[in-house]
This record gives sequence, structure tokens and C-alpha cells, in this order.
Amino acid sequence: MYAVIRTGGKQYRVAEGDVLRIEKVTGDVGAEVTFNDVLMLGGTDSPKVGRPTVSGARVVGKILAQDKHRKVLHFRKEKEGWTRRRGHRQPYTEVKVTSISG
Repeated sequence: MYAVIRTGGKQYRVAEGDVLRIEKVTGDVGAEVTFNDVLMLGGTDSPKVGRPTVSGARVVGKILAQDKHRKVLHFRKEKEGWTRRRGHRQPYTEVKVTSISG
């Protein structure tokens, strides 16, 4: 069974046992997180598509890590001869999907 969930402004196709990096959600390492924005359930005889979400469906995951990605650099150069180099590290949460119910 698989599901399509929406979190952090993005959509992810997940199945039980998948490990994915999503935009940061609050919670400690080892805590459970529940995703209620399930857009689609599939893998059975006929897929369920929500309008906009599937009612009663949820995906439960376990937080494995709270960390930051590698640094992303933004380099800007103008005609006048000046340059600027800036960057940031985007925080993420690593989640392992434990169950899908619908």
C-alpha cells in the first residue's frame, strides 16, 4: 500500500518502511508524527483519490533526525563590478513511515 501526502508545501509518494527528508516539523527524535493531508491511497484493488484529501486516512511516521542540509550558495555578480556571495543551510526532518491507514 502506498500514499501521496502533502507536507511543507510539497507532495511525497510514500510506502511503509520508506525514509524521507521533509521540511522541518516540530518534534523530538524518536517521537511520532502524523500526516493527515493524504491526497491519494493506492496499492489495493482500486486507488482512492481525495477531493482534496481522503477523509479518515492518515500516515504515521517516526522522527529519525532533525538536521540541516549542506550549505546552498547564492552568488550574484553585477555589471558594475561587485559580487556578493551568500548562503544558508535549510533545516529538515528525517522521517521513517511506520503505518498507512485509510
